This record gives sequence, structure tokens and C-alpha cells, in this order.
Amino acid sequence: MSCPFVVLKFGGSSLATVDRIRNVAVRVKNDYLDQGFKVAVVVSAMGKTTDGLIDLAQRTSNVLNGRELDQLLVTGEQQSAALLAMAIEELGFRVKSFNGAQAGISATGYHMEGRIADVNPERVLSWLEGEGDVAVVTGFQGINEAGDFVTLGRGGSDLSAVALAVALESSFCHIYTDVDGVYTADPKIVSTARKLTNVSYEECIEMAALGAKVLQARSVEFASLYDMPIYVSSSILEGEGTWVKEKTIKEGLAIKAVVHDKNIAKIAVLGVPDVPGIAAGLFSKLADRGVGVEMIIQSVMRGDVNDIAFLVKETLLGEAIEVCGDYAREIDAQGVTYDAEVGRVSIVGVGLSVHPEIPAEMFSVLSGEGINIDMISSTSNSITCVISSSMIDRAVSALHRHFLEGEK
Repeated sequence: MSCPFVVLKFGGSSLATVDRIRNVAVRVKNDYLDQGFKVAVVVSAMGKTTDGLIDLAQRTSNVLNGRELDQLLVTGEQQSAALLAMAIEELGFRVKSFNGAQAGISATGYHMEGRIADVNPERVLSWLEGEGDVAVVTGFQGINEAGDFVTLGRGGSDLSAVALAVALESSFCHIYTDVDGVYTADPKIVSTARKLTNVSYEECIEMAALGAKVLQARSVEFASLYDMPIYVSSSILEGEGTWVKEKTIKEGLAIKAVVHDKNIAKIAVLGVPDVPGIAAGLFSKLADRGVGVEMIIQSVMRGDVNDIAFLVKETLLGEAIEVCGDYAREIDAQGVTYDAEVGRVSIVGVGLSVHPEIPAEMFSVLSGEGINIDMISSTSNSITCVISSSMIDRAVSALHRHFLEGEK
């Protein structure tokens, strides 16, 4: 290809109105087309369109079929793609829009939580290598072996953009959002939070998985797998953003951020018989219903029984309770409890596992704020505490002051 090539992604808030769509078209022109680039733009649905479509479906029927929901939800991105293509064409450029199937994005797995199986962007590449200046591609969607649309989960347009960048051999993927980069904490909670210039894939995966809303965790995992750099910046504000890419990990402690998530719930199956295969049966049944779980903790055996506790997305709580209740009766467990008034707060960085003082400091900070800890988990790059959701803001602020502002 004679021209340099780049993949961009714009989220729903950047496309929420006609004026914003026109602003995105100008941004694409000024940032890349005027510099001689050929561009593929991946788009989300306008504003809160996806939420509106889900609400419409819920008001239409009490029986929500995953396949039909996906056929409905993909229309949001198709609307954005067509409108942005029109806005870019008005600026004098040659542009075509493509849905997930036309762009060659194949998906597998459960409806509404699909995974990318392959990307064969033959039509997109042919257009851009030929007469086209811009291809606008719907995010959040692929097509399965049956020819049905499958959506890629919340934030799935990030994954679509990274996967398309890999398939088209773009030098990087530029993700425009409503924030101007990745911060050391949520600036809405911590006014002193700092924007990071660089974050490693490893750190960003932890941050995204534990609640940071800037990038979908799966998109960063995909970028890491294929060493695709991601640049995150504002779609509205000028200024430098944040690079997410591989870098040399040096020995020593480097806490990068405090992240949180209020959109979770805790479930515990009590008095589970201590018999091989019981846990496998529980989590297989949850998986069969498309309920993902996190932070699994099994208690110390009491007699011949123990308790199994874990976290789920708050939106999946009802389904998880139903599955766990049915299974508890099947195995003659003592019962099921749940708590929707919890959240998690985490510190993320490199080298935490070789610094035994860090967990003690974190727990001491939370104790000093009068915050009780419900569950604890750790990896080599993070320590997470489940606490009352009403205490999350206080916990984030206190941990940021201690670990990132030097108030020890």
C-alpha cells in the first residue's frame, strides 16, 4: 500500500448527536486524512442506543432470546457507521461503511458475550487499497458459522478495533474516548489523579479487568497477544493521551493506579458437601448459562462441608442466584446468600508479589478509614479487596494518597 494506514475507534459518547458525528468526521480528516493516511474507523452505537434497545426488548417481551437480542443490538452500530460515512463523504473523501459480516469478522461463543474467531477483512482492504480513503466498520459484532450476528460483550468495539488493526497490519490502533487517557485513579473521585504517559499491556489488563472503564480488558489481551500498540486520547480535547504497549519490566515496585468497580455482586453457596466434582458442577452450570465468575474463594472445611463464594457482574446476579439455588437443592447444600451492596478496590502495579509490606500497608490504610474487608485476592500485579459499595470512594481516595501521592 502506497499510503500509511491506521485504525481508529470512536465510542458512543463521541457519536451521540449529529453535531458530534460531524465533529468526528472533521477529527478523522484533520488528524489522519490530511496527513496522507488511509483510515479504517471502528464505531460504537450512538450515545445510549444499546441500552435503549435492551430496554425496548425488555418492554416488548419477558422472554429474551440471546440470538434475537444480538440481531437487534447490531443495528445500533450500523446506524453510526452509515451516518459517519455520510459525514466524511460530505468533506470530500471516498468512504464506505461495512457491518461486521462485510468486514470479515467471524465470532463464536454465546450471544451477547461472543469471542472473535477470525478476521478476514478482504472487502475493507480491497476498498482501501483501491479507490477508497476511509472504511467505517461497525464495532461490537461478528458473524458466526450459522450466519447470525453475535455481539462481543460490553466494550466490544474496542476489541473489534484492535482485531481489525492486527488483521490490516496497522502500525497501531488509536482509540478515541470521552477521557483523555489512562489515569492513576478515576478523576471523578480523586481530583489529584495523574494521567499516565505509558502503561504496559500487563498493567492495563489488570486495570481494565478490575474496573477501569477506559478500555475493554479483552481488547488489551488481544493487543498484547499480537503486540499491537494502542493509543488512547480524547475525541474532543486536544493534548497527549496514553500509550498502551509492551515495555521492559524492571525489578522494583511501581504501583501505577488505584481502580475500583461498583458493578459487582457477591454470591455464596453455603454448606457445600466436600466431595470431588461438586465445584466443577457448580461452575459448569454457571458457564452453561453464560454467567462469568471472578474471585472464587472456598472456605476451610467445616466437618464434611465448606462454603464457596465468588463475584459476578451485577447485571447477571438474578440468573446466578437461580443457577446456584437449583444446584444447592440438587447437592443438598445448606443454601445460597448474596450481597449486591459490595464493590472492589484494587492497587495495580508491577512487582507487588515480591513486596510483602504492600498488602499490610493497603489493609492498614483501609482500617484507618474504618473500612471492613469482606474478601481479598491478589496476583503478581494487583491486590483486590471487596468492601461495602458505600465505602468505595473513600477507599480509592485514601489508597491513592498513600501509594501515589506519598502520604505515608
